Amino acid sequence: MLLITRIIPEAVLARARAEHETRELRHVGPFDRAKLLAATDGVDAILCATSDKFDAALIAALPASVKVIATYSVGTEHIDLAAAAARGIAIANTPDVLTGATAELTLMLMLMAARRAGEGERILRAGNWAGLTPTYLLGRDVHGKRLGIFGMGRIGRAVARMARALDMEIHYHNRTRLDPALEDGAMYHADDTSFLGGIDFLSLNAPGGESTRGWLNAARLAKLTPGAIVVNTGRGSIVDDAALIAALRSGHVAAAGLDVYNNEPNLHPDYLTLENAVLLPHIGSATVETRNAMGFLALDGIKAALSRV
Repeated sequence: MLLITRIIPEAVLARARAEHETRELRHVGPFDRAKLLAATDGVDAILCATSDKFDAALIAALPASVKVIATYSVGTEHIDLAAAAARGIAIANTPDVLTGATAELTLMLMLMAARRAGEGERILRAGNWAGLTPTYLLGRDVHGKRLGIFGMGRIGRAVARMARALDMEIHYHNRTRLDPALEDGAMYHADDTSFLGGIDFLSLNAPGGESTRGWLNAARLAKLTPGAIVVNTGRGSIVDDAALIAALRSGHVAAAGLDVYNNEPNLHPDYLTLENAVLLPHIGSATVETRNAMGFLALDGIKAALSRV
């Protein structure tokens, strides 16, 4: 029995139904642990999403029949991996297949933030466009600028490849330097100061977890080139919200493009007051092709895990 916690694409659901007896919660909204637990009797696999928080207590309460939890995401921060391992529950996720879609969205946010696209659309829809003047809604060029990537993994490297089409100069900061073949000409910075002080755009593409929690704090924001633009399609936890909001208000950070947040979906309310913040509801992988591929990969992971039982 496969328990599916959320609404998933029809193509993925059709395959799930063909391969398993399914129990479908189709839950919308905040995670309801009681509802999930009540549906787990006789279940041997669970297909969940990042909104479903599998902490140690919940994992301990799952029936012995559960052999695998598959998540419709790359990240597994919402699952207590140690607790799952202690119960012998396998974990499946969906790496690799969302690289291109997330990189595209990163570039889109860079362009939207730099060219004040969100402000322009809000003005137009409100009927407040009075016509052109030479100083109207002046933004910043993107082409030829210096892009800094924090987290030069698959998505970071895909962002770099796309940004080179705009003649951007690529810099990056990782815990370790990449092989030169993977750098493809990007400039490595071992320390924050040289990295942040030499870029016009900062793209956050690092993984979540304790090692990166609050990485973009007030001290690091102060090192950024004045007027830099920050984009986050990595993890909300990378950013100290209060510090970024203060930098946006002061103008030290000219604009931000954000797709991920701390405490989703309850983002810091002050972001909503900032005209220089472009805000999207975590849609980095939200294309038909990518969400289907993610679902199929999750089902592959479930099949592999159950075959080992």
